[in-house]
Amino acid sequence: MEKELNTVKIGLALAMVGLLLGVSMGIVFGVNEDLFKDYVAQGIAANPGVHDAKSPDKIWRYAQRAHFHSTGIAAFSLGLILLAMVSTLKPAYKKAAAIFLGLGSFYPLAWLSMFVLAPTIGRGAAHGHLVTELFAFTGVGGVLLGTFILCANLFLGLLKEERLT
Repeated sequence: MEKELNTVKIGLALAMVGLLLGVSMGIVFGVNEDLFKDYVAQGIAANPGVHDAKSPDKIWRYAQRAHFHSTGIAAFSLGLILLAMVSTLKPAYKKAAAIFLGLGSFYPLAWLSMFVLAPTIGRGAAHGHLVTELFAFTGVGGVLLGTFILCANLFLGLLKEERLT
């Protein structure tokens, strides 16, 4: 079992960091939600030309989405990584699948970057910002690649480890 855990360790670490981010955000929301709302209000007040009446609620929602996606994707990824760990994938493919699935933790950072950037540069600019897109493509691409590798093995019997019997 230790050998299998070592194979997927990087992916597990990435997914657990994503889970911890989501849980931490939830705790901070519970302790001091106004911290986030005040940040948005101050940014909008300093940059009124890039905002409309919907901006306060929409930008606050970006922080909530970062929290929701972080916990959800991390839990989903953890499950798939554990499934990859016990699959018949070759060790190199187990490791790759686990890392790709763990990279899913970058997707919630896209929502977090939109939350951080939007008060200053506006919602549209924050959505299309290079950092936001980098996090989104890395996270979504990772989950898709990791899931593809795992499904290729589970449902098509591909990428199997050759076992001597």
